Amino acid sequence: MHSSTSSSDFERPVPKVPWRGLLWVTLGLTALAVFAWEMRARAWGYAPGLNDTDDLWADRRDAVQPDSMVLIGDSRPLFDLDLDALELGFGKRPIQLSLAGTCAYPVLTNLAADDSFHGTVIVGMIPAIWFVPPAAPPFQNALKPLKRYQTRTLSQRAGHHLGMLLEERLAFMRGEDLVLAKLLEKVPVPDRPDSYLPPALPPYFQTIARDRRTRMAEACARPGPLQERVKHGWIPLFTAPKFPEYTPKEVLEAIGASVEARFGDTVTAVNRIRSRGGKVVFVRFPVSGDLKELEDRLTPRSGPWTRLMKETGAPNIYFSDHPELIFDCPEWSHLSSADSVEFTRRLVPHLMRALGQ
Repeated sequence: MHSSTSSSDFERPVPKVPWRGLLWVTLGLTALAVFAWEMRARAWGYAPGLNDTDDLWADRRDAVQPDSMVLIGDSRPLFDLDLDALELGFGKRPIQLSLAGTCAYPVLTNLAADDSFHGTVIVGMIPAIWFVPPAAPPFQNALKPLKRYQTRTLSQRAGHHLGMLLEERLAFMRGEDLVLAKLLEKVPVPDRPDSYLPPALPPYFQTIARDRRTRMAEACARPGPLQERVKHGWIPLFTAPKFPEYTPKEVLEAIGASVEARFGDTVTAVNRIRSRGGKVVFVRFPVSGDLKELEDRLTPRSGPWTRLMKETGAPNIYFSDHPELIFDCPEWSHLSSADSVEFTRRLVPHLMRALGQ
């Protein structure tokens, strides 16, 4: 017995509306909204340019050859080293793997674990960042691009390269500042009593090329609102929060053990690269103003830096040892685009001596 309400007898009614007209209206409104958002982004001072994504970093990690010169570290070698000047000095273009806001130790261990790699590693090191525990954001921030490099799919690669075509043409594609999640983070919310919120990260103040050559934005290099906003954001970021009185003793001991282990693990990674004929050089990049005073107080040169250099036996360059390497950082932490070129030219002879060239 067949049901009189069989699904085969059902027909969904289609409204009689001007679909073609609705399509054109929708496309027109979308185009208008995109144009308006683009104009707003440009009025805020943004310009088209690449985002420093995990995929962009993975592209450069893919480019590492067995004998490559590789640059790793935090944002200082990212901003302060000019790839053209290094290529002119060494005859080969280095691979830029430095990452803003990260501890580069995981990247060093990744290179050390690559048995095919026997090249040169230039390590930019800020002691306060190098020795953070694995759970800390700078350490975790370094693991994300490494994971992307190790696991990304063909579709993710294709999406990344298509996305770059849009980023190079549209200012509102600035993912570090202008996506909804980042805009919501800027909504002021007062702290609750006895709560701790991490300090705000500095705004996006650089341009980056496909080879990850990074340059400070001109608006940050000269005195003005952007420079002041970036400059005064470093102190809270570099000031570690105080542990609450109720922090278990075991937690504090675990953090201390993590710092102690980082010395030995770094020595192991350096020796592993050396055992294959590779070379590792540590560099302390320029810092100035109140931030230099803070870093010198929290991690004086006689502390972790000196101990690590002694235990690794690696050649190293400390900027303040050489008057020609002392530069004034406009926002205390990084060099302007022009100064990065001059700094790199002056650094090359020191690197050559450290590498025995």
